[in-house]
Amino acid sequence: MNNLHGILFTYQSNANLRELTEHRTIASIPYGGQYRIIDFMLSNFVNAGITDVGVLMHESYQSLLDHLGSGKDWDLSRKWGGLKILPPFAYAKKRGSGEFRGEMEALGGVYTYLQQIRQEYVILSTCDLVANLPIADFFESHLKSGADITAVCTHTPIAAPESATYFSIGPDGLVSDVLCGGHKSLDCESLDIYILSKSLLLSLIDYCVSHNLTSFSRDVLLGMGHSLSIHPCFYDGYAARIQSKTAYYSKSIELFDPTVRASLFRPDQPIRTKDRWDPSTYYGPDAQVEDALVADGCIIEGTVKNSILFRGVRIKKGASVENCILMQDTSIQEDAVLRCVIADKSVTVHSGRMLMGHESYPLVLAKGQSV
Repeated sequence: MNNLHGILFTYQSNANLRELTEHRTIASIPYGGQYRIIDFMLSNFVNAGITDVGVLMHESYQSLLDHLGSGKDWDLSRKWGGLKILPPFAYAKKRGSGEFRGEMEALGGVYTYLQQIRQEYVILSTCDLVANLPIADFFESHLKSGADITAVCTHTPIAAPESATYFSIGPDGLVSDVLCGGHKSLDCESLDIYILSKSLLLSLIDYCVSHNLTSFSRDVLLGMGHSLSIHPCFYDGYAARIQSKTAYYSKSIELFDPTVRASLFRPDQPIRTKDRWDPSTYYGPDAQVEDALVADGCIIEGTVKNSILFRGVRIKKGASVENCILMQDTSIQEDAVLRCVIADKSVTVHSGRMLMGHESYPLVLAKGQSV
């Protein structure tokens, strides 16, 4: 599918994620034992045959840069095209603001890059979505529809109402009404994935920049919907949007459901990530592990139940971990007890400590914290 160019927006931040995005973007949050959230959309693009992908960044992007590297792990390290890191755009400085106000403003900042892409069509996507999507099918549907824009939608609500975009479908099968935020009252919810031609995208950017319009959903879909034909393409498989620490916790725990894992991790559409080449996990003679997702490189000598352990986690003898998510290189010392805890990378919980959260409000330990 060399006629489709991928654009990923990775500058989103959300106050509801608190400690998890203190030093990183949503796209760079670790997920599922060895992945980052961006791995899912990036892999979706690659699995569809997309060879050129631009990643728009803003602030707190060092973690993401370290993870993506040259794009080699996604087969995007190429002499021509491949993975392109698009740095913070100039408009923020010109306007005296350090915040990005919307996708159209971000795209306006990389206008020259968009002019030079080789493909005739562009797919735009956020990076807070965990799903294994048939992008090639969506693109084929877009070409057959003849519509200006194809919006990937779901009938199953996955986002907070105030942050979601909803569509109503008319008798001709096209979007007839758009609602940005508020309570769901229309037919389907957008997954914030859109396909359109390069020429249309450039003309929309020209208009929005000249009229100080910044949002794709509000200013393009809602504001120009009367003059654009928008074709909905439905996906009702498993999808999770990560917009709060509670959502991160609950959607991570859903990975213990075999049907969810089968939907996300398909052999024919693999999810790629950065390889760390860790050794196999070591289980001590007194280790007790039950219903756990354990990555390579861990050392487990205590008790682990219903928990997700990332690479390099150490659970010392006598320690008990239940309903927890422990990220890379976290160390739980002897006789410590953890329940419903999210520990970011390189956290140390010392001997004898007892940390208790709740499924509806998990306790989050920031990166590098020592307790």
